[in-house]
Amino acid sequence: MSDETATSAPTIEEVVQRVSLWRGKEVVVAPLSGGLTNVNYLVEADETTYVVRIPGASTELLAVDRANERHNQEAAAASGVAPRLLEYLDDVQVMVLEFVPGVTMSGERLRQPGMAARMARAIRQLHAGPRFLHNFDMFRLIPLYLDIVDRLGARLPDGYRDRLEVVDEVERAVRVHDLPTVPCHNDLLAENYIDDGLRLRILDFEYSGNNDPCFELGNTAQECEFDRDLRAELCREYFGREDPVQLARMNLFALVSDFGWTMWSAIQARISRLDYDFWGWTTDRWDRATRIVESGDVPRWVAQASR
Repeated sequence: MSDETATSAPTIEEVVQRVSLWRGKEVVVAPLSGGLTNVNYLVEADETTYVVRIPGASTELLAVDRANERHNQEAAAASGVAPRLLEYLDDVQVMVLEFVPGVTMSGERLRQPGMAARMARAIRQLHAGPRFLHNFDMFRLIPLYLDIVDRLGARLPDGYRDRLEVVDEVERAVRVHDLPTVPCHNDLLAENYIDDGLRLRILDFEYSGNNDPCFELGNTAQECEFDRDLRAELCREYFGREDPVQLARMNLFALVSDFGWTMWSAIQARISRLDYDFWGWTTDRWDRATRIVESGDVPRWVAQASR
């Protein structure tokens, strides 16, 4: 991407002038922290609050498809679990979203008693909603990211490439009992859940796509640092029964998600203009993946998933 294109994102002042919802209204703008890819703002107009999402630079290098995101945001909103998309500036891919009042979740909050069941209900609601535009497959995304890493000259943690054969082994195992794909978020960090007091709502659909539901369950359990008991509870609450095969698949998908998001953050460390320690994020994800690979759990999960 050229420097000219990379700097073409509008300012929030330019966005405010263009959004038809706010014409003739007094507007107050405040930065909204927390995004790792984009720049977000809270906008208040005539006592109504909105969220504005301005895309970050060079996000096509992270395999973000903004047309897919827009479609999926609207589909997820139709399911009732996500905020509504109220206006979209096509040429600059800026979203104006409904503001969801509530508490932004953390891993610590989601590890509290009863929260796994609430997460499972929110995830099931999303998965039962309208189909998304495209599919998402981390096994196909990993070689794409690896090619981007090489083209950018981005660095990877020591030993990363030597471990890629584990990804192939995991893919063979999880394919044995494939589940039908459903509309998945695919990047359910704790902070992408909002507790509105009645239910958990889900935000941020940049990496969304139709996928095996066990990837969703495994990825969110990994990001929220669930232990074995909480992973089993999340699996049980989602499927409505004990299911050792799907629990093993969850755990394998969780590991593969760390392989993929390690490279995502390595790319971000190379291209992002945000003030964030992406290399620290990279090494944290990779250290966790390495511990799992060396723990001896993977052969057991592979055997269980593919039996």
